[in-house]
Amino acid sequence: MADATETNLDAALPAPQGLFQRAVGVMAAIGTIWIFLTMFMIVADVLGRNLFNAPITGVAEVAGRSVVAIVFLQIASAVAQGRMTRADFLINIVEARAPALAVLLEALFALLGATVFLLIALASWPDLASSWRTRDFFGVQGLFTIPTWPFWAITVIGSLAAAAAYLVAMAEKARMRGATAGRA
Repeated sequence: MADATETNLDAALPAPQGLFQRAVGVMAAIGTIWIFLTMFMIVADVLGRNLFNAPITGVAEVAGRSVVAIVFLQIASAVAQGRMTRADFLINIVEARAPALAVLLEALFALLGATVFLLIALASWPDLASSWRTRDFFGVQGLFTIPTWPFWAITVIGSLAAAAAYLVAMAEKARMRGATAGRA
């Protein structure tokens, strides 16, 4: 559960962080709209299939790829707002006994999160480059095809944005640790 010590970039921020927050907010909004469009597409396919015996070609393929794209569009916003799922019980115990140690653990968690998302971006980059270069697509040629590179690009951009959000959170935790150490 997020509390007052969580990094929340919605508050008054310096211009670069405010711009970053707006950018990840736009990404999350696109992801939300995409969710509704995917739901509409699936319902239309089910109705078409059951009522008219006329399924919509490509719905399964697009819906499958959309889930991953939506996650990567929205993950940076979740990180930036301190809403990533985690188990708070340990950090709450540590915070009650040693606030400076809790802040250090939070900063290390943010560094680990940034590292994981940077590794995801690095692992996805070759697939993005290859799909762009070879004009890779999915679907059935002649019936329905869609290029794969936009989905790889969303994965790379979303991962980099999440890593940046974790780095911002880490810097905030380091600043808090400095403030906590200054009071001791």
